[in-house]
Amino acid sequence: MVQEYQSPVRVYKHPFELIMAAYARRFPKCPLIPVFVDSEIINESHTDDGSVLVTERRCTIDIEAPRLLKRIAGVDYLYFIQKNTLNRRDRTLHIEVHNETFSNRVIVHERCSYTVHPENEDWTCFEQSASLDIKSFFGFESTAEKIAMKQYASSIKKGKEIIEYYLRELQEEGATCVPRWTSTVDSGTVTGRQQLLPPSAARAIPLNSAKDGLHCKDSPCSTELVASSPDDKLDADYIRRYLGDLTPLQESCLIRLRHWLQETHKGKIPKDQHVLRFLRARDFNLDKAREFLCQSLTWRKQHQVDFLLDTWKHPQLLQDYYSGGWHHHDKDGRPLYILRLGQMDTKGLVRALGEEVLLRQVLSINEEGLRRCEENTRVFGRPISSWTCLVDLEGLNMRHLWRPGVKALLRIIEVVEANYPETLGRLLILRAPRVFPVLWTLVSPFIDENTRKKFLVYAGNDYQGPGGLVDYIDREIIPDFLQGDCMCDIPEGGLVPKSLYRTAEELESEENRLLTDSIYKSASIFKGAPYELLIEITEASSVITWDFDVCKGDVVFNIYHSKRAPQPLKKDTHGITSLGAVNAQVIDKNWVLGQDYSAVEKALTCREGESVQGSHITRWPGFYILQWRFLSSTACAASSMPRVDDVLASLQVSSHKCKIMYYTEVLASCDFRGSMTSLESCHSGFSQLSGATTSSTVSR
Repeated sequence: MVQEYQSPVRVYKHPFELIMAAYARRFPKCPLIPVFVDSEIINESHTDDGSVLVTERRCTIDIEAPRLLKRIAGVDYLYFIQKNTLNRRDRTLHIEVHNETFSNRVIVHERCSYTVHPENEDWTCFEQSASLDIKSFFGFESTAEKIAMKQYASSIKKGKEIIEYYLRELQEEGATCVPRWTSTVDSGTVTGRQQLLPPSAARAIPLNSAKDGLHCKDSPCSTELVASSPDDKLDADYIRRYLGDLTPLQESCLIRLRHWLQETHKGKIPKDQHVLRFLRARDFNLDKAREFLCQSLTWRKQHQVDFLLDTWKHPQLLQDYYSGGWHHHDKDGRPLYILRLGQMDTKGLVRALGEEVLLRQVLSINEEGLRRCEENTRVFGRPISSWTCLVDLEGLNMRHLWRPGVKALLRIIEVVEANYPETLGRLLILRAPRVFPVLWTLVSPFIDENTRKKFLVYAGNDYQGPGGLVDYIDREIIPDFLQGDCMCDIPEGGLVPKSLYRTAEELESEENRLLTDSIYKSASIFKGAPYELLIEITEASSVITWDFDVCKGDVVFNIYHSKRAPQPLKKDTHGITSLGAVNAQVIDKNWVLGQDYSAVEKALTCREGESVQGSHITRWPGFYILQWRFLSSTACAASSMPRVDDVLASLQVSSHKCKIMYYTEVLASCDFRGSMTSLESCHSGFSQLSGATTSSTVSR
C-alpha cells in the first residue's frame, strides 16, 4: 500500500533570498539532523546568466532501525539522490528526492518547494509532499514501513526549527539581508549578481529576538495567512491557531481529505474543524474517516440540517417543558450545556410532540454548539472544538424508562453519534439516583467507546466535594439549583398536561411529514434497470438543473431528448415524473437511439461518494429524460439495454444495486438566474458549482 504525505503550507516571515542563505547551510551535513550523515555534490549546472542553478546531491542517511533488520538488509546507510532547481529570477526552489538504495524494492519520492508568498513578497512559503511504496523488503514490509514513517514524521517536525536556527546564526554574524538577484551586462556577457550583505550595506530587514525568529510583529489576523493555493492547502499557522497541535501525519490526513472533498463535492464542503472531528473519531484512518464523513454529509443534505437554526421554529410546548439550555462555559472555555433530565417529562414530550420533533430539538442544540465553539475559539484565542454537557438527574424515576421514550432516546443517540463525532468534550452526570444504572445499561451500548470515556458520574452530593464540579466549572457560574450562586434561567420542566397529548394517528402523520420534508429524493439503480426521470419542456431555452449525490456504487448519468411522448406515467405537481420502487423505464424498449431519441450531453461517470451539480439549457421543446444507470464494464448502450421484465430477478442482489439522492429543478429561460445552481457556461451541460463556495460550512 502506498503511504502518502502532504504538508500544510509553512510560512516564513522572511524574504526568499534570506531563506535560501539559511537553507544552504544545511549542507554538506546538518548536526541538527543526526540521521543526515553526509552529502556530496555529484552534478551542478547553471544557465549562462546564472539565474537558474541545478544541483544534484548524493545524501547519506542513517535510519534508526533494529540492528537485526540492518543485517538482513545488508546495509548500514541508505543513499538518496536530491535534485535542487533554484530559480533566482522567479525566486523559487524546487526539490525532488528519490531513493537509490533498495530502489527495486522500495520507491520513495519526495517533492518540496520554496516560493514567494502570494500576498507578501517579503515572506516565503514552504510545501512538502512525499510517497512511500514498499513492494518487498525481505518479509519485513510492515516493520520497514512503520520505521520509515516514524523517521519521516520526526524529520518533518525539525524542518522549521532548522531554518530558524540558521537564520539566527546569520543574524549573529551581522547578515540580515540578501539582495534580490539581478542580471548585469559585462562586455556583452550577461551574468547574475547576488551576495550576502551586512546590515549597513543594504536595505536591512530587522529581526526580532531569537525566541521567535520572525522579522515583523504579528497582527491580530497574521495567523490566518493565505496559502499559495487556498483551494487545497492549509497554512501551518492557521492549523495551530484554529485546529490545535497535530502531528505531521495528522496534518497530512486533514489536507488530503479536504482536497478529496473539493474534488468530489464540487459545491459546499464542511469547515476544517468539522472534517477534523471525523478524522479524530476514526483515529486518523483516512479511508474510514472519508466514508464516515460522506455518509454524514449526505444525511445533512437530505434533511437540510445546514439551515436548521434559521428555519426551524421551536414549538411553544418545547420552550415551556424542555428543561435544558446553554449556560456560560467551563474552565477550558468550552460552551456549557445544562440538561435537567430528572425534571423533564420525557414521556409527556414524546406523547405531545413526537419523536421527530425531539430529534430536531437535539439537532438544533448540536448545531448551536458548533456555532458556539467557533465563537469561543475567537474569544479565547485557542482552538475549542467541543462542549461540556452537565446532566442533572435529580428526580429521575421509572417514568423516564417508559419504553417509547427510551426508544426515542436511543434513536437520538444513534443520529448524534453518526453525525456529531468528537463534539462532546466532557459529560458531567450529577445526582445520579438508584435507577440510573438501569438506564445506563440500556443506552451505553449505543454510545461510542471514546465518548463513554468522557463521562463522569456523581451520586448524591458527591459533586460538591474535592474532584467534583468546581474542578471543571468556575464556582461563580455554578447554577443555583446545584447550590451555586449563579441564577440559571433554564426551564424547570414539569409534567406535560395530558390534554396536550396527541393521538397515535396525529403523531404518525407529523412524523411522516417531517420525514418527507426534504427537497431531495432517493432512488435505487439496479444492474440492467436504470432510474429514469421524465421532464416535459414546453419552451426552448429553459434550464434543467440537478444536484445529486452517489450514495452507493458507481453510476453513469445521461440526458436524452425525444419529440415523441414516452409511455404514459403519472406526473407530480411540478411536472416531473416520479418512478416507483421498481424502476419503470421511460425510454420505450422499441425506441432506437438516434432515431426516436437522442443524447444531448456526453455521458458522465460518477463514482461513489461524489456530489454532482449541473445544468442544461434546452434547445428544443419536447421530452427530456434524466437517466442514472449502473456502471458496469459490460454496460450496453441505452438502445440495447434489457427491460424491467428481464431483470426482476436481479433486483434483490445488493451487489448489483446503486443508490442516489437527487434534486431537480426546471427554470424558465427568463428567470433562471438566482437558482440553486450557478450556470457557468450556457454551452456546458455539466457545469459544476463555483470553487468559491468551498469556504462554506455545513454548520451554518
